[in-house]
Amino acid sequence: MSEPFAADGSGNVAASRMRGKVCLVTGGGSGIGRAAALRMAEEGAAAVVIAGRREAEIASAATECRILGAQSLAIRTDVTQEDDVERLVGIAVDRYGGLDVAFNNAGFQERRAPLEAQGNAVYDEVFDANVRSVFLCLRHQLPVMFAHGGGRIVINASVSGIRNPNQGLALYSASKAAVISLMRSTAMEAAPRGVRINAIAPGRVVTDMMLRSGVGDMSSVAASLPLRRMGKPEEVAEAVVWLLSDATSYVVGHVLAADGGFLAS
Repeated sequence: MSEPFAADGSGNVAASRMRGKVCLVTGGGSGIGRAAALRMAEEGAAAVVIAGRREAEIASAATECRILGAQSLAIRTDVTQEDDVERLVGIAVDRYGGLDVAFNNAGFQERRAPLEAQGNAVYDEVFDANVRSVFLCLRHQLPVMFAHGGGRIVINASVSGIRNPNQGLALYSASKAAVISLMRSTAMEAAPRGVRINAIAPGRVVTDMMLRSGVGDMSSVAASLPLRRMGKPEEVAEAVVWLLSDATSYVVGHVLAADGGFLAS
């Protein structure tokens, strides 16, 4: 029997795809990360550990997860720093006894500008936030999951890593292409040991990061999509939780586009 799903894509129908799971979300204070953390709690997660740099935001998200019935911790974390990532995973394991599910969501998008106008510091910030962070998270999550018999990981990539839709975001696009390659290679290594790794590729979703990057006329952007509208973080979160669930037990190394039809158009 298929699981219930709200027809409007909001995911507001009770389900239990994360029942009993210890979950970790990086960049969980806002946008897609926050929406995913709340969806995990709604879906019966035993615990949701929320990591991020903005303490007030992650604390608020953790409070909402507890209201929804999950245990939850907010841990201030800079995922570009190995000591922080090691501490984050360690706290999750020490507090809840393991780690079943991880959504490596944290990322950064530069302000739009031609490549020649982007300096070395911007390059470092983009690649540290989008690639190094995933590398560090995987390095510390995988041994824990291997030791406990398996797990599931989803990495937040982007349609920009597949087809660059925006001028002025060359670094972001290149970093997300690297993330997809890193995901696929690691997925092949981890699958025989019981850990499934996949990626989500959002496109045209209204988040704070997108707005900070200097998006143009949003109405014209929306009009260019087959659905004729922008996406919501909650819609991507639904796809993330699906990838992390038993419903995708035979899906490994896949990039799922949640993009309103952008890549198909």
